[in-house]
Amino acid sequence: MALPYTEEHDMFRRSVRAFVEREIAPHHERWEDEGIVDRDLWRKAGGAGLLLTGIASEYGGGGGDFLMTLIMTEELTRGVFSGPGFRLHSDIVAPYIEHLGTEEQKRRWLPAMASGEMVAAVAMTEPGAGSDLQAIRTTAIRDGDDYVVNGQKTFISNGSMADLVVVAVKTDPAEGARGTSLLVIEAERAGFAKGKRLKKLGLKAQDTAELYFDDVRVPVANRLGEEGKGFAYLMRELPRERLIAAAIGVIAAEAALDWTIDHVKSRKAFGGTLFDLQNTRFVLGELKTEVEIGRTFLDDCTLLLMRGGLDATRAAMAKLWCTELEGRVIDRCLQLFGGYGYMWEYPIARAYADARVHRILAGSNEIMKELVARSL
Repeated sequence: MALPYTEEHDMFRRSVRAFVEREIAPHHERWEDEGIVDRDLWRKAGGAGLLLTGIASEYGGGGGDFLMTLIMTEELTRGVFSGPGFRLHSDIVAPYIEHLGTEEQKRRWLPAMASGEMVAAVAMTEPGAGSDLQAIRTTAIRDGDDYVVNGQKTFISNGSMADLVVVAVKTDPAEGARGTSLLVIEAERAGFAKGKRLKKLGLKAQDTAELYFDDVRVPVANRLGEEGKGFAYLMRELPRERLIAAAIGVIAAEAALDWTIDHVKSRKAFGGTLFDLQNTRFVLGELKTEVEIGRTFLDDCTLLLMRGGLDATRAAMAKLWCTELEGRVIDRCLQLFGGYGYMWEYPIARAYADARVHRILAGSNEIMKELVARSL
């Protein structure tokens, strides 16, 4: 079934594409060298209405649907513009606050996030706890009207630029998953420190950092939802995050296939073009079929999400299949570029480097297999 795109979606796509061409494309190479985008980009994106597109308008958001998220993802991914952490900020962090926050919390944080004046991150992963979120060790011990937070988080996207962070903590370390809570911690609080930006294999323009908490006092009023229910909240929101990861996988595979078809049709070899060789056509025919299957599955899951029917098992399937697809397709496409595919100036090289982490983030693909197996 076709996704229900409207003229409003088409207008939004044109707006995003113009913004990308004007404000992102000319600077992205510099941001890759610096490991971070310009802070002013966030305010420009907010002014253009590109942030928090799915959040209710009464909190400064666009009031749009998940198709707006897909459009933003497509326009950034097709250009290999991985630097702006808009998706995390708008489509992962903001929904936590909208779905779990009190009216006061939503009005305190969401409008500033929508305008780009405030950049947000989410901190789950720790040096000793990645996909196993029950193993986190960062603690938040109640002391009167405050929690006192101690611990460390790592691999945090938007980490060094973030003004506020949704942090998974243990409010009752003896209770395991049932002792997990979510706190919103502002960056200016005493004892909250940001480590140096991490140098990565890919996603080089995306700000990624470690965060440290040393006796950080956080008001109880900054807790999202009920104490001890943080793990359940994380599980409830993760299907959306995993569908976004799946979307990136399919879109990147589609883009790689397009670049490769253009390349082999123009590249001269053995008295003709690379496309004239049967091996090239067979590879591309196979990849085209796989990509179409991935797109069909992604669209089906998108419709389910929009109708409230995407469960954790199907989201895990989507994340697993589509990110594995991305890796296979980009690897085989790069091979058809020959030596040019190894050059950073070609988008296929940058996409190859960026793709590897998608099988790890939002829960490793090994965890996705386990989640699917548990449903059998």
